[in-house]
Amino acid sequence: MFYRFYFITDRKKFKKPFLDTIKEVLDKGIRLFQIREKDLPDNELFKLTEDVLKIAEGYDVKIIINSRLDVALLLNLDGVHLPENGLPIEPIKKKFPNLIVGKSCHSLECGIQAYQDGADYIFISPIFQVEGKAPPIGVEKLREIVNKLPLPVYALGGINKFNVQSVLDTGVYGIASIRYFLD
Repeated sequence: MFYRFYFITDRKKFKKPFLDTIKEVLDKGIRLFQIREKDLPDNELFKLTEDVLKIAEGYDVKIIINSRLDVALLLNLDGVHLPENGLPIEPIKKKFPNLIVGKSCHSLECGIQAYQDGADYIFISPIFQVEGKAPPIGVEKLREIVNKLPLPVYALGGINKFNVQSVLDTGVYGIASIRYFLD
């Protein structure tokens, strides 16, 4: 159902124009995208997401949007990704059972709750030190979480070519990142 590599957009971190970056990542074979442009006004986010959909035509790609259930439904996206304190999963899955719903978590307890509420996958983060983020949980805690949850767990936060293998060795379902797929 899901791809192992999950690209998250952040145009402020892109060296090239946004749509050129999307095309480049598609050409690298990444097929799971999250539009995460939290600072854009509604109309600009809507237009940007439409543009991503146009570029993604012909690719077998799943497009998920961060927090914006309304945009996901209006543009017939594959899913919505919720922050840890975002909308509740259960009513979304009840009303829109075919919509992929993911959740950001920073603990096993959050992951268990997300699973019980019907999440299709979760992010666990940050794995490694990331400036401005909570203290890292590390690969051993990640392994513990992965082993206790029966849903896909994506690792996020500070993952690079030097530590990616240690993350994969935990049994994590996949890697979610902005920068990792741009290098």
